[in-house]
Parts: sequence; structure tokens; C-alpha cells
Amino acid sequence: MTFQRITLALAASLVVAAPAFAQTKLKWAHVYETSEPFHTASVWAAEEIKKRSGGRYQIDVYPASQLGKENDINQGLSLGTVDIIISGSSFAAKAFPRIGVTYYPYTFRDVDHLLAYTKSDIYKELTAGYEQKSGNEIIATTYYGTRHTTSNKPITKCADMKGLKMRVPDVPAYLAMPRACGANTSPIAFAEVYLALQNGTVEAQENPLPTIEAKKFFEVQKHIVLTGHIVDHLNTVVAGGLWKKLSDADKKMFTEVAQEAAAKASKEVAAREKELAAVFRTKGVSVTEVNTGEFRDTVLKNVAFEQFGYQKADWDRIQAVK
Repeated sequence: MTFQRITLALAASLVVAAPAFAQTKLKWAHVYETSEPFHTASVWAAEEIKKRSGGRYQIDVYPASQLGKENDINQGLSLGTVDIIISGSSFAAKAFPRIGVTYYPYTFRDVDHLLAYTKSDIYKELTAGYEQKSGNEIIATTYYGTRHTTSNKPITKCADMKGLKMRVPDVPAYLAMPRACGANTSPIAFAEVYLALQNGTVEAQENPLPTIEAKKFFEVQKHIVLTGHIVDHLNTVVAGGLWKKLSDADKKMFTEVAQEAAAKASKEVAAREKELAAVFRTKGVSVTEVNTGEFRDTVLKNVAFEQFGYQKADWDRIQAVK
């Protein structure tokens, strides 16, 4: 009798413990700070997936390049060191160049145009092309912010940038507008940009307004120029190895959660952007609106899509999205 009780007790303990063995642990990585919407939305998504799956998935979020820089975490999807990332289309373009057309200057009119694009046939076509080439799956896209220019001299037109020493990320499409306008670009590491602006190594840089605020570039720049040259965005990407293992129901659930998280972050970024021009003016920084059409026409005249591996037909289709 005692032996039977022990056996039953052992069997019961195994049943209780079974869910712990069934749990899948995943790593979600990105390069953004813990205070930014891209991190808080990722944490929300991780908790939501755990809840909706009944605890079958435990996702740990690694912010601020803890698992490597953006290039590293993109490679990690194939190496199996990360399972989910948020990353720019410029990195997706390394596997499938056509998707990088979304970084060509003045592709999107504003955040609403970008979000409409994410529901379009051309979005489905470009993300499918990336998925075929890389094996990974894009399940959501988040608005990162519209990139503007800061400078220590006034800029009212494209020609005013001629000879300007400007820090720009070493991404071909990011370089297109400044170089088309005649700026001398320099790919200084992001962590060193504040000091480079402060000591005059460069005279200008470009980033979305929330980044200009977060990195305090307004402290070392006199002018913010609303060039609005790139409506920037991030993709939520699932490693191909993980995606293939998910059931159809789980694929649907991961996608829905990621898209809800992207919508939350996009709304937060857009709301803060609307406030920041006034905030910067109160700090004594001039904020100047320019004729973006003139900048756009200069880029289109001087920068060929084909040099980046893009197709103008894709750009035209995105332009037509309402």
C-alpha cells in the first residue's frame, strides 16, 4: 500500500511539473534604450505572448545592444543566438536589396503613409522577397520617426548644405539626401556624435526629433531643420528556425501581438514628435520648415535607385499608396 502511494505521489508530481518542461524560452533583442517606446512595446509583447500562450513561451527582452549591435543581431537570427529582433529595413536589404527602397529619401509623405504601406500589396511583396532570401519572417513594422537635420548654420534650401561637414550613418540610402545637396558626410559612431558636434569635428547630423531630444543634440546645435527626408521604421523579425516550428495558431498569435506592439510604439513616437518643435524652441534652438519638395527633386535628379539595388517601380507603387 505504501509503495502504491509513493508511486501515485510521484506520478502526480510529474504531471504538475510537465508544463515547466513544455515551456519554450526565447530571446528578443534590439539596440534601443530601456526608456524608448521600442523597448517598452517589446516587453509588453513578450508578456502578452506568454499570457496568450498559457505560459508556453517565456521571452526575455535584451535592450541596448546587450546581444550585439544591429548587424550582429541580424546575423544572430541565422546563427540561432536570437529568436526575435526589431531592426531597420536597411539591414533587411542586405539579404534582399529591393526592400531598402523604403529608405530612399522622400519615399513616404508622413507616418500615415508609412502605416498605410504596411497594409498594401507592395509591402507584402517586399517582405515576402526578404523572407524568401533570408529565411526569416517580418511580422510587424513600427514607425521610428521622421529624420530631420540639425546644424550649426542656418539651412533654408538644399544648396545651403554644400560643403557642410555632416555625420550620417554609413547606410547608402541615408547618405543620399546630404550628398545630393553637396554635404561632406562622415560615418561617426553614434555614441560619439554628441562630442563630435561639440568639438566641431562635424557641423551637422540627422535623426528623428525624439532621438535629437534623447541624445541631447540640441545642446550642441543651433538649428533644427525640418528636412523630413526619411520616414524611418523598424521591422519585427522572427528567426526562420523558430518560425518553422510554430503552429499556424501560434504564428497568428505572434503576428497579432507584434502588430499590436508596433501600433502602440508608433502612436507614442508620433505623439511625442508633434510636441517637440515647440519644446526645442523654448530651449532657444531655431526650428525651421523648408520646402521639402526642392530637396526631394534634387535627390531624384542626382541619386539613381539602381545604384542601391532598388527599383523605381517599387518606389512609384509606394508613392501611390493612399
